[in-house]
Parts: sequence; structure tokens; C-alpha cells
Amino acid sequence: MALRRIFVDSISGSSASLRGQAAHHLSRVVRLRKGERVELSDGSNVYLAEVRRRTPDEVQFAVVEQFSSPQQALPITLQLAIFKFARMEWAIEKATELGVGIIVPVAASRSDPPLVHAAPKRCERWRRIAEEAAQQCRRVAPPQIAEPLRFADAIAAGPVSLRLFLDTGAPALSEVLAANAKSDSPLSAATLMVGPEGGWIDSELGQAVDAGYRPVSLGSLVLRAETAAIAALAIASHLLGTSASGHDESVPETQTA
Repeated sequence: MALRRIFVDSISGSSASLRGQAAHHLSRVVRLRKGERVELSDGSNVYLAEVRRRTPDEVQFAVVEQFSSPQQALPITLQLAIFKFARMEWAIEKATELGVGIIVPVAASRSDPPLVHAAPKRCERWRRIAEEAAQQCRRVAPPQIAEPLRFADAIAAGPVSLRLFLDTGAPALSEVLAANAKSDSPLSAATLMVGPEGGWIDSELGQAVDAGYRPVSLGSLVLRAETAAIAALAIASHLLGTSASGHDESVPETQTA
């Protein structure tokens, strides 16, 4: 049975600890026991550890050994237009499982204004959802959930290596990525922008193209925003070799900490 994975801010020597709400959850809900073994991740490395002490306010761990460092993969940023929160939460959870590196909520022209207004207050909840999903699928770290951006700011901020913009009627995503794979220029990052319910307006498409985004599509079917996001991310992750981004197989090193 796989050990429980827990994220900590840092590993200090051969010890680590968690306080506050995270500690309360592990103590009162999960009911970790003294001596129980877990996996700790500080966002860069993974360690085998034992519970040294547990109180409602703090859980202390003793590091047993460090696992081998996971292979780093091409980071993907998902710029996700704001849509209905229940569906957006599902998209964030599944995007985390697929290894996305950064998720940026975007206020598009067809995003519902009340949802755009409420989005900044939802970020902490989205981060908790991403962290729980990252622990479940054994990532080294959860994705970064950025503060919401206006459309113009989002297209100006995305990594420039490969920018993709999901739009109906555009060339197929798989064909664009296959052609890109034949390029002699190695990729350092990729950005995938997915629109809201109702799609993009013409001016947004024009701005994105001017900013270096390449329109791509998933075929002739009209998909819900969350379905399109996950389908496109799965294709991109596979063809760009990032399906294991942020994940690891946790093989112990020969030296103990």
C-alpha cells in the first residue's frame, strides 16, 4: 500500500513539521499515529519519514531517508477562462492530476461578471483542491494557482516558448504539436489557453495571435469548457512528453538522511 504523501514547507536537517490547519487535519481527521511512516515533499525532493510527535496544533516528523530526485519535465501553464465554479474546480483537480505546472484564471469577455468578481476570493479554495489532488496522484508539488488576470494581462504574461490558444475551426492540436516536435528548437515551456462557455470573441482571438499564440482545436465537436481544457491538456502532456510532470516514482537513495 502506498504511503500517504504530505507537503511541507521545508526539511530542516533530519526533521520537519506542520502546524495550523494542516496539522489539525492530520491529527483529528487522518489520525496519524506516532511512528507511522509517510512521504514528505518539500516541493523539490521526496523523503521517507516517521511521525515523531502529534498534537492538534502540530505534527513533527523524523526523516528516515531521501528518495531519488524525480525527472523534471516540460512545464505547462494552463490559462483557464473563468466559468462556473463547480465545473472549474473539477477542471483544476483533473489538470493537477495531469501534471500542469501553473493554472491562471482568466477574465475573458464572455466570463460571467459575477464570477469574475468572486474569483479572487476562490483562489484559496482552488489551491486546497490542487494540493489534495497533487497528494492523491503523488506529485512532488501542487501546481501554482495564480491570481486571476484580465485577458490582455494573461496573454502578455504567458511563457513565450510555445503558446497555444484553443479555438474552433483551427488546425488540430495534435497536428500542430506533431509538427512542432520536428523543430530543431527545444521547448522550455508551453502555455495552453482555454476559453469560457460561449467561446472567445473575435478581438480576443486577434489579440492572442498578435501575442504569438497559435490557434488549435480538438475537432468538430463543441465541448464544455472543462472538458476541452482536460482533453487538450492530456493531448499536450502526452505529445510534449510531460505526462509525468511533477510526479515521481519514489526510489530511495542508498544514503540515509
